[in-house]
Amino acid sequence: MKTLQKCMNVERMIGRIEKLAKCSRSMRGVTRLSFTEESEQANRLVAGWMQEAGMQVRWDALSNIIGRYEGTDPDARVLLIGSHLDSVAEAGKYDGILGVIAGIEVVHAMHESGIVPKNPIEVIGFCDEEGTRFHTTLLGSRAIAGALREEDLQARDQEGVTVAEAMQAMGMEPDHFRQAARNPQSILGYLELHIEQGPVLEEFDQSCGAVTGIVGQSRYEFRVEGQAGHAGTVPVRIRRDPLVGAAEMIQAVERISLENEIVVATVGKLVVHPGASNVIPGMVEGTLDVRSLHDGTKQRVLFAMIEEFHRIAKRRGLVCHFRSVMESPAVICTPQFVETIEAALVELGMKPLRLVSGAGHDAMAVAPITNIGMIFVRCREGLSHHPDEYASPEDILEGASVLLNVALHLTT
Repeated sequence: MKTLQKCMNVERMIGRIEKLAKCSRSMRGVTRLSFTEESEQANRLVAGWMQEAGMQVRWDALSNIIGRYEGTDPDARVLLIGSHLDSVAEAGKYDGILGVIAGIEVVHAMHESGIVPKNPIEVIGFCDEEGTRFHTTLLGSRAIAGALREEDLQARDQEGVTVAEAMQAMGMEPDHFRQAARNPQSILGYLELHIEQGPVLEEFDQSCGAVTGIVGQSRYEFRVEGQAGHAGTVPVRIRRDPLVGAAEMIQAVERISLENEIVVATVGKLVVHPGASNVIPGMVEGTLDVRSLHDGTKQRVLFAMIEEFHRIAKRRGLVCHFRSVMESPAVICTPQFVETIEAALVELGMKPLRLVSGAGHDAMAVAPITNIGMIFVRCREGLSHHPDEYASPEDILEGASVLLNVALHLTT
């Protein structure tokens, strides 16, 4: 194992991450949206690196790029290793990308060492995990899991272009999307390495950790309606100001969250109408995001927040409406995979640290059809979705070494 780890080339990984960062629409940070020239440029680079690592490369019906490293038994179940190649607007270099590059490096090390596992290994670069362009999420991984729906391809970007139309513009056949679905019986499991996007590993001064689960998410849009009026002529005591009501509601979200520490909740967006400096607002629109690894507690807390919104609205003479935007259940990582990752951490001189993912990942979509395991890598100050996102070469090498250890354990 130690001999094989010496074949892991961190300079190669860093160089590839830097090259992918240039496949960007923006000068500040990385903006790489799905089904664009930037994403195609990234795919071509990744395809070349997969081939250098000894893999056969193909694209599936959703433009997920897949590199296959054959095992001694090509009929054995395949181990999938992957993450995503798209980004949010003005993102960092490592989110998603690190998992794909580390997966390629694992296979490259095996190939250079002449090691052929029993089980085939496929490294996947998923498309559209972030959902930035079409306000969708996990398109590529949902397609592989057979969970993508025809109506998902009708989602539109801000120019009015649908997913299907964007696929056609890239020379793809949207009607063939179901061909991307994989047979669950053919898959051994799925591993994903990802930057933590949080501060826990930094707090414990450790490079890597084992993920035990991914939180469930409830996302709602809400609207608070009041009465618009002149800012100078309506006394404050008789106003029905939805913005003041929304401010109290946001404080209630914080209070209820603090009372239930296994839940996190965020009001991330507010739009005030009409939005004039000399007009009392008549309506406020906002978003509420509630997350927890415990679905029952999440739902209880969510309903408590909604009830509190309505109580505040009634007391202030306002009306509040909610609309569900997304519901995703919590996903528990496969215990056997978690234990294997922990053993790899110990073998490499680290503690068997367990973490919960508060962000969504492609592993969520793949979980219904196979075993999953996730490895988190420390990122500076827990910063992500930002140009200053950073993982050190030392931590990247440690993370890739853990991934290599686990992949060998599962396939040889």
